[in-house]
This record gives sequence, structure tokens and C-alpha cells, in this order.
Amino acid sequence: MFAALFLICAFIFFDYYQKIYKSATTLKDGKEYIYVKTSWSRSELVNYLYAERILVDTSSFIWVANQKGFIQPKAGRYLLENGMSNNALVNLLRSGKQKPVKLTFNSIRTLEDLAGRVAGQIEADSTELIKVLKNPQIASKYGFSTSTFISMFLPNTYEIYWNTSAKEFIQRMASEYKRFWTAERKAKAGALGLSQSEVAILASLVQAEQMQHREERPKVAGLYINRLKRGMRLQSDPTLIYALGDFTIKRVLNKHKELNSPYNTYKRVGLPPGPINLPEISSLKAVLNYEKHGYIFMCAKADFSGYHNFAKTNAQHNIYANQYRRELNRRRIMK
Repeated sequence: MFAALFLICAFIFFDYYQKIYKSATTLKDGKEYIYVKTSWSRSELVNYLYAERILVDTSSFIWVANQKGFIQPKAGRYLLENGMSNNALVNLLRSGKQKPVKLTFNSIRTLEDLAGRVAGQIEADSTELIKVLKNPQIASKYGFSTSTFISMFLPNTYEIYWNTSAKEFIQRMASEYKRFWTAERKAKAGALGLSQSEVAILASLVQAEQMQHREERPKVAGLYINRLKRGMRLQSDPTLIYALGDFTIKRVLNKHKELNSPYNTYKRVGLPPGPINLPEISSLKAVLNYEKHGYIFMCAKADFSGYHNFAKTNAQHNIYANQYRRELNRRRIMK
């Protein structure tokens, strides 16, 4: 009788042990990240794990989850390892101990571009992001207009949790923006007579003019600052291309210069109302640490190296401009 009772108890104990501690996951590469959505219920999580062939037995997992009071999974990006037990898996998914993602964005022109790039890396989708990014009240809350709001987002790589919402993303970027704008950098902007947003606007022009060779950006920045100080029009081709919304244009023509737009720096004096791209940190630094010189003209070199010829006089500039136009014609680049 005692032996039979012992065997029954041993069987029950072994069954419980198997459910709780036996290997319950199978992963092809030994390790695998899963992304638990904020909206998921526990049953949706279980269905996902089973559909992806990660969970060996759903009934034992649910039993352990019930015993441990695991009702609602915490959203996030979790690293699973092959052979994890139901107990270890439940503990992980209810703990919230997720692994951050490395969020990267650069080469951005518009808020739509930014929303699309970020949406592929965090849980918030592009619709949710663009709705927040284009909200005038939210822009104002952080001290920006809708035209300048894009300048708050500094291109870089950030560690961030995958289940970050659109508003949480903006809050994080606001913190990074404040961290960048130290007292020293604010003082440099003030010495130029520029606000932080105006530095970003100017940096976006500098970056658009010199995409290939970052080392030339302080020189380009110095040229624009010279023009601003003299009250000259900036006459920046990239601002026209931005205003036209056609980024395939390789040759700005006289007809383009007649466009009635606040971004047409051939017609209007001063900076455009907002950045024409998302300036990199190197471009912001190029403005704040601009090269002092006497140049007020520049033209792309005719060798298409990506560098520019700089000039102090219109006569010298016309020589460089004619060289460049001849090369455009030779290469049959008409628009």
C-alpha cells in the first residue's frame, strides 16, 4: 500500500517537474528574438509561440503560467534560448526584462521619411508616428514650429526599447537634443546670431550642398555665414529642389528659380523657414565651428569629385560655373 502511494506521489512529482523544468522550447539557431506586442493577450502570445514552432507543448506552458499567476505578457523584445523550460520562459515574459534595439536613422529629408525609417525598428507604426510628428501642439510643447520640429531629431544610433510608443520616441529624442545642446554650443550659436533651430536649418543646407565630403562642410558653412552677414541671398540649389519636391533634379534651371516659395533662397533673403533635411551632428558642428574666410561664391567642381571651387568675386565664380556647365552639357545632364 505504502509502495503504491509512493509510486503515485513520485509520478505526480515527476509530471509536475517535467511541466515546470523540462526543456520546452526549440530554436533553430540556438537563440532567437521574439517581439511581444503591447496589444497581445496571453492566448495570443501562446498562439504565436506555437505557430512559430518555438513552444513544444502549449498545455504545459499554460499550466505553469496559471500556477505562477502569469496573466498578461509584458510587451518587448525578448531573447529566447534553446531548451528554456516553461518556468524560465514564463519568468522572462512576465518580467519585462527585454533586450533593447539599436535604432538608427540618417539620410532623412522629411518627417514622412523619418516616420517610415523609425517605424521599421520599433513597435510604433508609421501612421502613429507621422500623426504625432505633424501635430502642431506637440511641436509647440517642445519649443518648435511644424517647420522646425524635424530639427529636434538628431541622426544617430540609439539604444531603445522595441515597444516604445510614438510619444515615448519623441520624449527620448527631446532628451538627446537637450544633451547635444550644451551651454558651449548654445553660446556659439548665439555668437552667430542664430537660434538652435536656425543652426539646424543652415546645417541642412550645408549638408545638402556637401553630401560626400564632410571635411568641406565647415568651409561651406563659412560661405553661407558670410552671405547672411552681408544680407545676400543664399542662392542654394538644394532649397529649390526641396521646394519643388523633386529630388531627382540634377541641374537647377532658371525656370526653377522663379518658384514662389519661402524655400526659394534665390528670391528670398535669409534662411528658409525650416530644415530641408535632417542634418547630421557633423553638419551642426560644421556650422558652429565654421571656417572663417572671405568666400561668397561656390560651384561644384567640373571633375564631379564632389568638391567645390570657392570664389571671392563674381568674375572668378563665373569661370568655375562655366566650366561646370560645359561638363554638364558634355555629359548630357539637362535636368
